[in-house]
Amino acid sequence: QVQLVESGGGLVQAGASLRLSCAASGRTFSSYTIGWFRQAPGKERVFVAAISWSGTSTYYADSVKGRFTISRDNAKNTVYLQMNSLKPEDTAVYYCAAKTWGGVRVGVNEYDYWGAGTQVTVSS
Repeated sequence: QVQLVESGGGLVQAGASLRLSCAASGRTFSSYTIGWFRQAPGKERVFVAAISWSGTSTYYADSVKGRFTISRDNAKNTVYLQMNSLKPEDTAVYYCAAKTWGGVRVGVNEYDYWGAGTQVTVSS
């Protein structure tokens, strides 16, 4: 069992940066792939980025590639999503999720545990 808590969301202007954090409980966090997803109003939850348990493998959605960076600190049981050059279309609730086995994947159904989400709003 693992519990995930996201933080760092907020209201910013286009072009600004935010860093989201995903803090996890549980001794086996360091063995899990962690993904970030987002869900805009009236839309499906979609993949944003993911990082392998060791941090050596990362994967990004095309829409955020070059602007967002995912990283992790297993000693702190935390995964980060650095978001730069934010755009209004990045507005969504951002969720982190843990995948307890296997490598990096992009499917919502591939992940076993989810946080409650943090709101990111980017104004134009």
